[in-house]
Amino acid sequence: MTRREKANRTLVVVFGAAVRSDGTASPALARRVGYAAAVAQSDPSVDLFLSGGVGTYHPSEARVMANMVDGVVSAERLILDEASRDTLQTVEAAVAHGRAQGYGTIQPCTDAYHQPRVIMLFRLMGFSTRAVPIVARGPKRLQAKMWAREFAAIPYDAVAGLNAVWRGRRK
Repeated sequence: MTRREKANRTLVVVFGAAVRSDGTASPALARRVGYAAAVAQSDPSVDLFLSGGVGTYHPSEARVMANMVDGVVSAERLILDEASRDTLQTVEAAVAHGRAQGYGTIQPCTDAYHQPRVIMLFRLMGFSTRAVPIVARGPKRLQAKMWAREFAAIPYDAVAGLNAVWRGRRK
């Protein structure tokens, strides 16, 4: 596929989440993959960027995601990023891939509480984007905890993201 053809394609970036001790997806990972797979199934111009390295348990988050969509989304529409270990690394890797391949749109796929930080980072890197809408799930107490964690992470990643942009411009 040429770069010009990719300009009409969308790269949905699926952010990793925990892999369980038995090598299966955590509920958050399964939810994100389910939404991304639905988007890819409904639109053949969508490729999936599956991101996440090996955490506490094997295999990598990206590999678990690829296994989950096997037979649902063709392998040539999957890009596995098994190196990224956090949100900023995933955004940097997705932006680099998106630019190198000439994608017209990058659309993050992550839980609602994570979306503001992810969108902020993509915008810092020069991509205006909107996230795949995901309905919040889980106990309200857990949701509140996750929103609080994300609220605290935004200033840190804003500084880290600006630093990454600055480093990239100096190269």
